[in-house]
Amino acid sequence: MNFVQVISGFAVGLIVGLTGVGGGSLMTPILLMLGFPPTKAVGTDLLYAAITKAGGVLVHHRQRSIDWRITGWLTLGSAPAAIATVLLLQHWHLSSKVLNNLLTHALGVALLLTAVAILCKPWILRLLRHQPDAPVELTPRRAASTVLTGIVIGVLVTLSSIGAGAIGTIALFVLFPMIPTVRLVGTEIAHAVPLTLIAGLGHASMGHLDWGLLFTLLVGSLPGIYIGSRLSGSLSDKTTRPLLAVMLAVIGSKFVFL
Repeated sequence: MNFVQVISGFAVGLIVGLTGVGGGSLMTPILLMLGFPPTKAVGTDLLYAAITKAGGVLVHHRQRSIDWRITGWLTLGSAPAAIATVLLLQHWHLSSKVLNNLLTHALGVALLLTAVAILCKPWILRLLRHQPDAPVELTPRRAASTVLTGIVIGVLVTLSSIGAGAIGTIALFVLFPMIPTVRLVGTEIAHAVPLTLIAGLGHASMGHLDWGLLFTLLVGSLPGIYIGSRLSGSLSDKTTRPLLAVMLAVIGSKFVFL
């Protein structure tokens, strides 16, 4: 077992537990820094995300903090988008160099968008301050917007393994400002599991998966998430989120302008 990978998994799990930021925005860049090619990093991280977030779905479901209607509309857009993206990647028969460059630049764009989402989240919440008990009207226009949001997230996640967390949640805040925050977070986690599973299996079919790496990351991250969740109240969100956003923006810029 590679203890550097275990420690990396623990560090990411700890930060996810402390801040709630999606692990993909942290894990995939770390895997690239450890020398893994973008294809392996993205493919492995997608299944890693599906497994780790499955436990969160069970917790949120028991707490009745998932709106399965919204999850369904998101998945209606993201699942076909993920499948179509994988099929296009297979059809184009891109060389390893071109595919790695494509995934690296997609990762950089996703990291920059995630950094913006993290910084803007408090402002958006204040702007869209809502009543927790307000009824949710899933009008045809709002349903169509939700499906379109799912399509965008599906493509972005399949190419970079990033976007289902911070970006997806912010999109839901804009579309459904009347829903309590915890319910939107639970809904997005429920949506992320089938999306990352489909995208991850698609990458696995192309050989973009390292099972040994996946196992060692889980060994480290699961206790890290638990400890981070227990310590989450001890750190100021006003400090951790801006620092994390700046770090992701710097890394994202590096990947975009390679």
